[in-house]
Amino acid sequence: MNEWNRMPQDPRSSDQEMPLEIQFYDISEPPANGAAGRKDELALTMGSSALSNGGIMDMDLDSSGGICKQVGSGLIGLDNLGNTCFMNSAVQCLAHTSKLVDYFLGDYQKEINTQNPLGMKGELAYSFGDLVRKLWAIDGTSFSPRQFKAKLARFAPQFSGFNQHDSQELLAFLLDGLHEDLNRVKCKPYAEAKDSDGRPDEEVADEYWGNHLARNDSIIVDTCQGQYKSTLVCPLCKKVSITFDPFMYLSLPLPSTTMRTMTVTVFSTDGSIGPSPYTVSIPKSGDFKTLINALSNACSLRDDERLLVAEVYNSSLIRYLEDPSDDISLIRDGDKLVAYRLPKDSEGAAVVVFKSERMESSISSFGRKSWKNFGTPLVSNLPDTIDGRTIYNLLLKALTPFREPKDDVLDADQITGKSSSVNETSDIDMSSDAAECSSMNTNAGEDDMTTEGGMLFFLNTERFPNQRMKIEMDQTITLSNLQKRLIVSVSWQDNGLKQYNLDPLDSLPEVYKTVLFTRRPQETCSLYACLEAFIKEEPLGPEDMWYCPGCKEHRQASKKLDLWRLPEILIIHLKRFSYSRYTKNKLDTYVDFPIHDLDLSSYIRDRSGQMSNHYQLYAVSNHYGSMGGGHYTAYVYNDGKKKWYDFDDRCVSGLENEDSIKTSAAYVLFYRRVHGDTSLVDTETTTIVESTDCTTSGVAAAGDDL
Repeated sequence: MNEWNRMPQDPRSSDQEMPLEIQFYDISEPPANGAAGRKDELALTMGSSALSNGGIMDMDLDSSGGICKQVGSGLIGLDNLGNTCFMNSAVQCLAHTSKLVDYFLGDYQKEINTQNPLGMKGELAYSFGDLVRKLWAIDGTSFSPRQFKAKLARFAPQFSGFNQHDSQELLAFLLDGLHEDLNRVKCKPYAEAKDSDGRPDEEVADEYWGNHLARNDSIIVDTCQGQYKSTLVCPLCKKVSITFDPFMYLSLPLPSTTMRTMTVTVFSTDGSIGPSPYTVSIPKSGDFKTLINALSNACSLRDDERLLVAEVYNSSLIRYLEDPSDDISLIRDGDKLVAYRLPKDSEGAAVVVFKSERMESSISSFGRKSWKNFGTPLVSNLPDTIDGRTIYNLLLKALTPFREPKDDVLDADQITGKSSSVNETSDIDMSSDAAECSSMNTNAGEDDMTTEGGMLFFLNTERFPNQRMKIEMDQTITLSNLQKRLIVSVSWQDNGLKQYNLDPLDSLPEVYKTVLFTRRPQETCSLYACLEAFIKEEPLGPEDMWYCPGCKEHRQASKKLDLWRLPEILIIHLKRFSYSRYTKNKLDTYVDFPIHDLDLSSYIRDRSGQMSNHYQLYAVSNHYGSMGGGHYTAYVYNDGKKKWYDFDDRCVSGLENEDSIKTSAAYVLFYRRVHGDTSLVDTETTTIVESTDCTTSGVAAAGDDL
């Protein structure tokens, strides 16, 4: 203790802590076999031995006075150190993996490889072994895993601090780190990977597996590693490449979440029908062409029609979905999309876009009225010859579905507010930028808005949206060869607005309307469907091109994965978090996974093995919440108690019904191979909720919950 007092003390550094184990023995029991006088002594262990490594060893005196090991129930929680629920969840699942528990409660130190340059000098294995021993101590409700967190942050800086992290990412690092620390191979031999070259799969698979075991031999490999077959086929020369690679866990996609629901409002340009919203489901990995095809089927598009799809913002068309290869993720749920039905034979021809505006009071201008855009723009196909009256007739045709029933159409001259202030016979040549700029500086006719009429037309351009000029009835308009859209502002007066019901133009639905306290319909799929999606043949992405040895070029080959051999402990990661160049999202799909019998016999390509391909669930890592914030917990089956328990940081409680572990929060599933009888849980056992220590502070530790 004097040496301890002379050591530098820093409460912030867990490496400076020196654990002291104190065990009190019951002096009420009668002494036996020479153990007299030892039951009442203080057993002090200074944590100097590699075996204890600072942990609380579950020791007691046997009848002969020797020391024997006792193991507790394992129902001990972990304190939340500040957003460390991700670590607690993963650790509890691993710490209740029976083969790993037996290993770390035994003499595992003799296998620690301190010379492995890929390892952590054995420190990670020592720290995790100490953590497992504490979790299986006889007494206790919870403890703080500060030493393990410090070691984790030291060797994996991405987990340092107290930010939120991913339990599966921690699990992957921890398993790989433990393997390297416990690798029995001291000197790894070099082995060249060879292609199959037509050899039998069994021969090639055994060769790959033998080469892998020659360099990797540990309890992690014995327990958690399997092998899958990877087949690549060149799309040009048809070269087939077959390799067999090890895996520590399976990352399965969720097929039911590959679809996206989108609502688009379709307008007719001939005035035959009013606007109608259509909801379609398309793959999230699709492109604009996929959306247009689905929308064409939904609105029963005729063979002689085509769709022009655009995004509406502030009563203007700000973007046209014209590139069919653009990613669908460019469209957000809050966007508003419209589609216009146009003649198919007019593809490539110019269209006219009608933007509506009306006089409204402005708060920023102290109640003074000014022209404001409103509604959704209308679109019509332009003929070869264009003048003011053509523009007027096209608008009247597009407005047909919105016309009030009993009102008469105003005279064209009255509607357009014909004025002599502008040369009615002048032509507007849009082919010249100089002519365009000079014409945009003219605002003639706007002072005549007070005349009795319904609407006036003004010519705009996409390059100069704030500059425009008035269009007269017999005024000829010429477009340049490169101009595809003619932007016309329609200035409505009160008399004109009375003729039409334009309210539908102001109520455009979003692509997907997110309503407060309202969730999307629950998507469901089975775990077997996820496996099918995993082994499904698919082409590689443009960023994952394969170098074909036949073509001597990088090719977008097709790839197929097959399960070849399975491990004793099968870890399945459900890919709930999706990422793209523009978005990131969490998938809340409910996955129906088997508890008692996961039968993978039909998915194994190696038929020569004698091992069972049936698995039973024993642990689940759960994630609640969204990408921005969430909380991790774990469900673990306790063999001693014959029931499931909920590990929520330091709170550990029994579950009344095993079916309650099936939720849409399931993130990582832990299965173990079973032989013979697959009954894991005695269904006749009455389950009563038990709790070792469930306090409010344990559930909401360090602000880690939602």
